[in-house]
Amino acid sequence: MSGIGRTTAVALLGITGRMVEVEAHLSSQLPSFSIIGLPDAALGEARERVRAAASNTGSALPARRITVNLIPASVPKHGSGFDLAIAMAVFVAAGVVPADPAGTVHIGELGLDGRVRPVPGIIPMLAAAREAGAERAVVPAGNAAEASYVPGIRVEPVVTLRDAAILAGADLLAEPAEPVTAAAVTAADPEPKELADVVGNPTAVRALVLAAAGGHHVLFLGPPGAGKTMLAERLPGLLPDLDPVTALEVAAIRSLAGHGAESWTVRPPYEHPHHSTSPVALIGGGSRLILPGAVSRATHGVLFLDEATEFPRSVLDTLRQPLESGTVTIHRAVGRAHFPARFQLVLAANPCPCGRYGVPGPPCECPPLARRRYLGRLSGPLLDRIDVRLAVPRVTPARIRSDVDDPMTTAVARERVVAARAAMSRRWRGTPWRLNAHVPGTHLRSADIALPTTTTRSLDVGLERGTLTMRGYDRILRMAWTLADLAGEERPDTDHVRQAIALRSAL
Repeated sequence: MSGIGRTTAVALLGITGRMVEVEAHLSSQLPSFSIIGLPDAALGEARERVRAAASNTGSALPARRITVNLIPASVPKHGSGFDLAIAMAVFVAAGVVPADPAGTVHIGELGLDGRVRPVPGIIPMLAAAREAGAERAVVPAGNAAEASYVPGIRVEPVVTLRDAAILAGADLLAEPAEPVTAAAVTAADPEPKELADVVGNPTAVRALVLAAAGGHHVLFLGPPGAGKTMLAERLPGLLPDLDPVTALEVAAIRSLAGHGAESWTVRPPYEHPHHSTSPVALIGGGSRLILPGAVSRATHGVLFLDEATEFPRSVLDTLRQPLESGTVTIHRAVGRAHFPARFQLVLAANPCPCGRYGVPGPPCECPPLARRRYLGRLSGPLLDRIDVRLAVPRVTPARIRSDVDDPMTTAVARERVVAARAAMSRRWRGTPWRLNAHVPGTHLRSADIALPTTTTRSLDVGLERGTLTMRGYDRILRMAWTLADLAGEERPDTDHVRQAIALRSAL
């Protein structure tokens, strides 16, 4: 005498989900419980959690040999999010509930008391299930708010395993229970800071608006107290709200990082890791569970590295590939995990270890070799990927008094950014790009959109003399297009190109 029950779960690798069929087979042999199909240690322990939860639900598992198979067996499975699916498959095999209807997935961890506990990553799991054709998802009540943000799939929250069995058609009486809530990571959106607070640095303010409009990367170099951090903290407030597609991508990363109900936001994320951050914390990784790093959590937002020259050079150089491709691929023995990493990088650095080089006042005491080593942590290939490189001088009374015009406010700057991005959206309609910073140089130099040689003469001379790389050439072109969009012009002119060159070579 034997029975087979089936249901469906989702395995995550990075934010990529894959449907997993859960089979449970009951046979008339000595009682045992085994799980096969490449489970990790946490998933292998599910047999004890399922057995205890079923007993406390009022439907103890039969005293028979239970074999659970996770298909496909070649896909690594990790974590406790398969518990609910395993229990439901066993219930189907034992005849406690009818056969699971097609298009239903079960996600959740089981406690020994039978309550269904929330799991991280519910948003990418449901997004993957929806793409695979699932129409209904049974999830922990603690994940209900988070799961509701995924459109196109019906969410059925349950508090206990008994509730899930009743929902599937089991002949059991409902019993009230206190739901287990998720311990969400604090992820409050930062309050936008007022741009008008920045005085005496009009060039830096204009560069910040340019970066916000076109999605360009920025390096602020200057002495302590010049306002570098102040400028960087105001960049998120200049960015427009996320559209539904990008907001869901950001929410998927935050969900995997354990933000729970706080995963959903329409504001661009802002990450500012400390200079003691390791490469794994910055890029992402892990031996068993591969988690997103700061570059992925900053997707569609801002990654600010304050005191950038205090970061080890090996850490900074890990940014080179994400800055170019907009993605991160992490290779581990369990497989390859892909994360988005399309962010704006803002670096702030002092000119030397003591911070007084080139500044009026007490002289700098750093030897020339110390200065070179200090700034040498920003490697040439990394700097070549930075669009705006600006020296931020210390503010003096004379500079404050010279700033006689009304300072630009955050509201006014954001209006300019939104208008410029609308022009970019119209221009790049029908292409994979929305911001000038994301457009490949080959497209900008193609015959249908290339600027005339009279406009790019300064660029051509720099490339011919070797003072510009091809990457730098293309990045200046992108900035020139953004300057034209901010000015309301259809195409960049010679002045826009010269301004872009000046912003890139302002150090």
